[in-house]
Amino acid sequence: MRKKQISVILCAVLAVTAVLAGCKKEAFVENTTGNSSYDKLITVDVFDTLANYQGIQSGWFAKVVKDKFNMELNIIAPNVAGGGDTLFQTRSAAGNLGDLIITKTESGRFENMVKAGLLMDMAPLLKDKDVYKNYEDAILNMNKGLVKEGVYAIPSEISSQSPNVSAEGIEPLVAPYLRWDGYKAIGYPEMKTLEDMIPVMKQLQEQIPKSDSGKKTYALSLFKDWDDSMMVIAKNYASLYGYQEIGFVMEKYDGSDFQNIVDSDSYYVKALHFLFNANQEGLIDPESTTQNYDILSDKYRDGQVLTSLWSWQGQSYYNTRERKEEGKGIMPAFIEDMAPYTDGCYSMGNGKAVIAIGSQAKEPERLAAFIDWMYSPEGMELVSQANGAAGPMGLTWEMKNDKAVYTDYGWKALPNNDVPVPEEWGGGSWKDGVSALNYKPLAMVDTDPITNEPYLTTMWSSVLEMNHTPLDTDWQKYAQGAKTTIELLEKKGALSVAPGTSYIQPKEDSDITTLRGQCKAVIVDDSWKMIFAADEGEFDSSLQHMQDTVHGLGYDRVLEVDLKNAKDRAATRKTAMDEYTRRHK
Repeated sequence: MRKKQISVILCAVLAVTAVLAGCKKEAFVENTTGNSSYDKLITVDVFDTLANYQGIQSGWFAKVVKDKFNMELNIIAPNVAGGGDTLFQTRSAAGNLGDLIITKTESGRFENMVKAGLLMDMAPLLKDKDVYKNYEDAILNMNKGLVKEGVYAIPSEISSQSPNVSAEGIEPLVAPYLRWDGYKAIGYPEMKTLEDMIPVMKQLQEQIPKSDSGKKTYALSLFKDWDDSMMVIAKNYASLYGYQEIGFVMEKYDGSDFQNIVDSDSYYVKALHFLFNANQEGLIDPESTTQNYDILSDKYRDGQVLTSLWSWQGQSYYNTRERKEEGKGIMPAFIEDMAPYTDGCYSMGNGKAVIAIGSQAKEPERLAAFIDWMYSPEGMELVSQANGAAGPMGLTWEMKNDKAVYTDYGWKALPNNDVPVPEEWGGGSWKDGVSALNYKPLAMVDTDPITNEPYLTTMWSSVLEMNHTPLDTDWQKYAQGAKTTIELLEKKGALSVAPGTSYIQPKEDSDITTLRGQCKAVIVDDSWKMIFAADEGEFDSSLQHMQDTVHGLGYDRVLEVDLKNAKDRAATRKTAMDEYTRRHK
C-alpha cells in the first residue's frame, strides 16, 4: 500500500481502538445494529455465483443489514438454481443481472459484462469511500485494460501479506480429514498413498456404523452442485498433490507440470479411480448423485459422513465443543506422498471473484455504502463469518484483557451450528442466519485492527490456547506437537503454496466457449459414471467414451488455449512475488 493509505489505516485503527476502550458492550451493540439512516426499505437482488443458498437472507445477518442499511438481500444463486450458465445468460440477455453482483470472472466474463453494459461504473460512488482509499492499487489493477474506463468491480481477498504466505490460515485447501475417534480406535494406521485410505475408510465405517441419530454412516458422501469443467471432488483429490485446475488443465503449484485431465495417467483420472475403488467397497453414500450441498451439510452435522476433503465442511459442521470434549471429531491425517495445494495471499486481490453494482440498480449510493462496509473491519467480522470470521461482537465474541475471546454463546454457535439466536439479535437459528453471500472481501489471515488478531478466529491466540480438548491433544500428539494442519504440513515439508496472483483467464473465442461447454458436460457426466461403474471394465469403457467423445468434439483446440493460460498464470505467480518484493522494499 502507499504511505498515504497506511496513514489512513493507522488513523482508523487508533480511532476504533479508542472507541472500543471507552464503550461498554451495549454501546457497541447499538452501534452495530442501530437504526438505519435510510427511510425506505428496499429489496436488493444479489446475483451471486458463489452462494449455496437462494432466497431472502434471514436471521442475525439479515437484521444487521436491515438495521444499518434498511435493506434485505434476495440472493439469486446459480449453484442452487441449476443449469450451469443458463441463469447468467438469461439475465444477461435481459440486460439486468441484479442490483448487487458477486461473480466469478474468468474466461472473459468480467470483460464481457463491462462491454455489455451490465455493470455500473462505481468510480464516482467510491471516490470518498474507505474501500477505495485503502485498496486503490488493487481496485485499479482489477479494472485496467477494460474496453471502458472506470471502476466496474472490486476484487475479493485483498491482502497486505506476501503471495507466498498461505491465504488459508491453519488449514490448506484440502487434506484427508477423517473421524479421529474412529482412526484412534483402529490404531492410527499409516497411509503411504491415497489408495491406502480405502482400507482405513472401510475400518472407520465398521468402527462407527451409525450416525449420532442412528443413521447408516458412509466414509464418503458427494454432491454435484459445484461441478464445472470437471467433477469438483475428483479435481480436489488431485489437489492433495499440489495441483489446481485451469480449464481442462491441472497445473502444479510451482509451474513445473501441466496435465491434460482426460489423460489416463492424470491425477484427475487417478482420483476418479480412487473414488471408483471406494464405491466398490461400499464406502460412498448412494444418495451422492441426487443430494445438494445443504443436504450433505446436515449429514456432516449428524456424523453420518466419516471423512472430508475440506476442513470447512467436515470439521466446521461436526466438531462442536461438546463433541471435542468427548474426544469425537474430524481431524486431518497424513498421507506420506501428499503435498496439499494452498493458495498464497492475493496482495492485489483475488480477481477471480469480485463484487460489483448492476447497471440497472435503483439505489447505487446505498449499495456502494454497503460494499464499503463489507470491506471494513466490522463488515469482515460479519460478512465473512461463514468463512471463519467472528460474527457479532457482544454475541459470539468479546474483548477481555485486550484479547479477542469467544463468549459462551460463541463456543456453542460457531462456526455454523444449529443454536437459537436471542431475539434482540434477530432470532432464528445461528446457522440459518449466517451470511449466505459466501464472499471474502479481505484475506481471512490479515489482521483485524479491532482485535489485533487475524479475521480467521481459528488463528486467534485465545482459540489456539483452548485447543486442549481430548480430541485436540490426541491429534497434537499424532502431529508431533503441531497445533494446526498447516504447521504439520510445513514440518513435513509437504505444503504446496501457489503464490497468489491477480491473473484472470482472458476472453476466449465464442467457438472455443461452445466447444468447452460441450466437452465439460461429457467430462462431468462420464466422471460420475466412472465412479459408480459396476466393475473395472465399465470404468474403462466410460473413460474411453469420455476421451473419444471430447476429442471428437474438438477438445484439443480448447486444451491448447488452457495450456497457454496455465503457463501464463504460472508466469504471473513469479511476477506477483517480484512486484510484492518491489513494493515492500
